[in-house]
Amino acid sequence: MEPRPTAVRPPIHLRIADDIRMQIERGELPPGAALPTLAEISAKWSCGMNSARGAIALLRAQGLITSGRGKAPVVRIPPRRVIRSSERHQIEKDLALQPEAERGAIGEAETNLNMSIGAQRFSSQYDRVQAGPELAKVFDVEPTTLMLRRQWEATDPDTDLRLSWSVSHIPLDIVKGNPALLDPNNEPWPGGTQHQLSTVGVEIMKMVDEVTARMPTTVEAQLWGLSAGVPLIFCRRISIDADGRVIETSDADYPADRTELHFVTPLRPWPKKRQA
Repeated sequence: MEPRPTAVRPPIHLRIADDIRMQIERGELPPGAALPTLAEISAKWSCGMNSARGAIALLRAQGLITSGRGKAPVVRIPPRRVIRSSERHQIEKDLALQPEAERGAIGEAETNLNMSIGAQRFSSQYDRVQAGPELAKVFDVEPTTLMLRRQWEATDPDTDLRLSWSVSHIPLDIVKGNPALLDPNNEPWPGGTQHQLSTVGVEIMKMVDEVTARMPTTVEAQLWGLSAGVPLIFCRRISIDADGRVIETSDADYPADRTELHFVTPLRPWPKKRQA
């Protein structure tokens, strides 16, 4: 007989959670459906109440179910998905050349959230800060370089939950030629950042998106209304001009359960080969 390791059965709470998870994946327990009670789980799997609670906790940690104090757990209902496409960079650049009326009618709220800015509670905050070591490396400037830091937040007035959040950094020397760009009272700016930069003679020629993810803090989960087990996606957009100069960084958070990042990458054709 060939040597072989001893087979180890997974603990009962994991087997219960797997069974219920597969029922959810097969659609046997659709979104919003109630889960079996702890007593029903204990009876069906011949286990104690602690094992039943452990299975429910594991399903909650995986983001498959939701529950509240005094409320029975149900299969999680997926929130509305928002598609954030890299194609919007060109759309925003083209929009920067249009009249103010057209620029003001279309923004991130309309293109990404599919809702008007008027339906949101929007706020902005402007500060002047030093670049510091991390941004100094990105912008290739001294850490003491003054930056214009702009923070934007949109929340749903009905739920008070966050709809979007981002923070932007631009070297102050680039935008100080137009005092209007330093005033948060001019937000939301018709046409966004690309039009703002056009007023000081800057044209963006390349966008770089850097994407990472991590689990949210308790505060972040509360602000976004995140269920247990749902991570946050972090996207840094780096705007570069024709001279290769980094003009702006924009850092945004996106809940992973309601965000689809859609990247479009145009490819240059191969050189044509001579016919033999």
